[in-house]
Amino acid sequence: MIRIALFAVLLITGTARAATVDASLYILRDSITFENGVKLPYATFNATNSFQETNARLVVNTGDQLNVWVVNWDVTSHDFVIKGETATVTIPPGDSVQVNYLCINSGAFIFHDPTNFPDYSSTGLSGMLVVKDNVHQSFYWNVKEHQTGYNSTVFSGGSPDWSNYYPEYFTINGRSNPSINLDASARIVGNVGDTLMIYIANTGQSIHSIHFHGYHVKVVNSSKEPTHAGRSKDSLPVFPSETMVLQLIPDKPGEYPVHDHNLIGTTGGNLYPQGMFTTILIAP
Repeated sequence: MIRIALFAVLLITGTARAATVDASLYILRDSITFENGVKLPYATFNATNSFQETNARLVVNTGDQLNVWVVNWDVTSHDFVIKGETATVTIPPGDSVQVNYLCINSGAFIFHDPTNFPDYSSTGLSGMLVVKDNVHQSFYWNVKEHQTGYNSTVFSGGSPDWSNYYPEYFTINGRSNPSINLDASARIVGNVGDTLMIYIANTGQSIHSIHFHGYHVKVVNSSKEPTHAGRSKDSLPVFPSETMVLQLIPDKPGEYPVHDHNLIGTTGGNLYPQGMFTTILIAP
């Protein structure tokens, strides 16, 4: 096993005592199944050695020390990096690496396999690290799109032509409508007056414009456009590799759609309504 320490420097004065968070990520390959029964080869970072279509999510607090073992159970070598935060490490098949990261800044961050980017990252191996500075109820969206044939090309050792990319399937946390509504971490549920936090990571290669019916949300943070913090909007384009933190304080009860405003993103294999489409459910 390889042990690599990747530390950031932080001066802490007068803050609450931070915690040490130990976690594991297992690189596993199987397949993702869409609502119409179509399956594609797929690999994800899993919290256990049992394959799940949804990438594991790491949630910590600001100031925490994160120690994560990344275990490669695939038959090929993979790389690992927390985008913009750590150096890239390589993990041979059957081996593991420990990455140690001091969580300085709050927000959402992408961890992924950057090998031949965007090959492995876009075909499954990309998850979300969330560093929180609040105690509000939170929801998490790892949005991604998929094109038939690309995954098979990557996992057979080739590299697809991304210049001809035209995806057919669209997911949130590895799920499409209506299955998204079964994901309690994704479907936004709350009460009037609640402060609800929404953490979004675009781990695909297309722009996804997230449109909220019924409410405006406030941009807390955008990795691509930091100056957008504080803006209140009902539609927000999220670019490839961008992360965003939103705050929603519902002012009325009801059930309202939230979806990709690019309508092809609400389909799956040309079937509607699938893809990135769910509803917000707010009680009085």
